[in-house]
Amino acid sequence: MDRTKWLTIEELAEYLKMGRTKLYSMARDGDIPASKVGNQWRFDREEIDQWMKSQRPAADKEQTGGTE
Repeated sequence: MDRTKWLTIEELAEYLKMGRTKLYSMARDGDIPASKVGNQWRFDREEIDQWMKSQRPAADKEQTGGTE
């Protein structure tokens, strides 16, 4: 079983180099993909990676979109 698929808030904070308080707020507000199990948040590493890529500024997206 892959134990790194689901991250705790502490693991995610370390992974993203962000504060736990900010991540709690983002999870609660639906700004970051998260699942709540009981009173604890869990984060799917693959979803977080996809979400991070989607947060790139528009200029980055245009550069990777190719030219016609």
